[in-house]
Amino acid sequence: MPRKSIGERPMTNAERQARCRAARGSGTPAVRIRRPLDHRSRAKRWCDAISELTTLQGHYAAWLEALPENLQDSATAEALHAICDLDPRA
Repeated sequence: MPRKSIGERPMTNAERQARCRAARGSGTPAVRIRRPLDHRSRAKRWCDAISELTTLQGHYAAWLEALPENLQDSATAEALHAICDLDPRA
């Protein structure tokens, strides 16, 4: 989602560059927001993803069992069957 414009119209590249240079020249410290790093190993992230998929698959199986009779042949039921038939550990 794009940010809202500061002025009435979007700034040109030259205006944006001039604003950046003026901010650097004023001596105010630049605020940089860094996203937190994920320090888990690939194996741990894989195990966590498989665990989440297995949990979701259980929820979808319960949803499939609770589906009313008139929706048993619907596209939703087919999708739920396909999800329940997957083996995420393979």
